[in-house]
Amino acid sequence: MTAPAGELVLPFVVRLERDEPPTRTDALEAAAVAALAMLTAERPEWQQAVRAWDGQRIRKVVRRARGADWRRALTVDGLDVVHGSAELRVYPPVPIDGWPPALARLQVGGTTLTDPEPPPAPTAGRPVVLLSPHATMTTGKAMAQAAHAAQLGWRALDAAERERWRADGFALAVRDATPRQWQAAIDAGAPVVHDGGFTEVEPGTATALVVLPQPFRPDEVTGWRRE
Repeated sequence: MTAPAGELVLPFVVRLERDEPPTRTDALEAAAVAALAMLTAERPEWQQAVRAWDGQRIRKVVRRARGADWRRALTVDGLDVVHGSAELRVYPPVPIDGWPPALARLQVGGTTLTDPEPPPAPTAGRPVVLLSPHATMTTGKAMAQAAHAAQLGWRALDAAERERWRADGFALAVRDATPRQWQAAIDAGAPVVHDGGFTEVEPGTATALVVLPQPFRPDEVTGWRRE
């Protein structure tokens, strides 16, 4: 599938040093938080691009860097997110073919990370992004989908709920869903990401969704349980 001319994309660069890669879950959650941080960034010079990007089909691309490439990536204006073992930088939206030169050369595909141990059950009362058990994705692709789901969650909240989430530092969890958890969330009306099909999966594939506490209060139980 070919992207429309002038379409905007949200660029991410994740730090991936050879000897100290982040865990998969930390990277997934960092990407989700980073998307929300960019949506709410109080940078007037970015707001027009952010609004235009948020108003079109949402696109995100995750690249990776280490060593000198990572240091060059830090010279481009953006927001830093450090989450556990993961460190990444998110940049204001750019045209799909208009990446800053310091970022354009970085690799996109094939980013695959692991968790040395299964992640714990999510903290009660916080949003949970679930990745589909029916779609196979690299970590880089899953990061973009987790970020997309978090953005759909943001859209689903009212102003007071958004402010509570922002005050909580956009705390959330990203987990791989079991088929039962996935179907239960679908049946409950959770916002679902349907991928555009540019990479890795077929167009329209349901890749991720977000379960929001009801009512949305960070100190209340979500009903999540490990299966």
